[in-house]
Amino acid sequence: MYDHILFDVTDGIATITLNRPEVLNAYIPAMGEDVVSALDRVRDDDEVRAVILTGAGRGFCAGVDLEYMKNNPSGTGSKIGQEAFIRKMPLDLTRFPKPVIVAMNGAAIGVGITMALPCDIRIAAEGIKMGTTFTKLGILPGLGSTHLLPQIVGLPKALELVLTARVIRAEEALEIGLVNKVVPAESLMDEARAMAGMAAQCNPAALALAKRGLHEGLSLTVAEAMENEQVLGAELRERNPRPLS
Repeated sequence: MYDHILFDVTDGIATITLNRPEVLNAYIPAMGEDVVSALDRVRDDDEVRAVILTGAGRGFCAGVDLEYMKNNPSGTGSKIGQEAFIRKMPLDLTRFPKPVIVAMNGAAIGVGITMALPCDIRIAAEGIKMGTTFTKLGILPGLGSTHLLPQIVGLPKALELVLTARVIRAEEALEIGLVNKVVPAESLMDEARAMAGMAAQCNPAALALAKRGLHEGLSLTVAEAMENEQVLGAELRERNPRPLS
């Protein structure tokens, strides 16, 4: 079904696994399109209540596949930057109506970090390396990370990470708020599934609207956020007309 990811749905949880383990799941456009296709597939599937994104093998995503870029210069093949993964996936994820948890099982470098930022919850295996190393390659951070990274870790820390291209460990990422949790590698998927399972037990409409409210609330005043909560509450009552017992 997919060439560069694995896809599974079990107990209402969809797991999307980047599957180029021989190159630490280095990014190519075709892999990005597979991820977008899988997300589109589960968006309106009522059987799926939460999504986990992870990687096969020793890495989560070690950045862009430089060998691919070398062999596919501008104007040939599938050019990086033209695909939906780069152009709209981050925005789609912030609007995605279901919780998306990223379980970083190994090195998360470059696009490996920026693809994790729009996800709702980030869990990392102990000791893995993480880095926004774009400037070393002479390129700029993308996938909305110039907005999302300062929002998550604060502008001073975002500037430090991007301008130095420093690679950090998962434990430091936890200290600065880049990830929500760090667990032993052998416990990573159990932890991700447990968290997804808790979300799956919540009311789907309430989850979707709560997520929307939190994202919209970032750009609102308190008074505006309260008004928006009333609007979202009315929409929730339309979706769930019967009162909770």
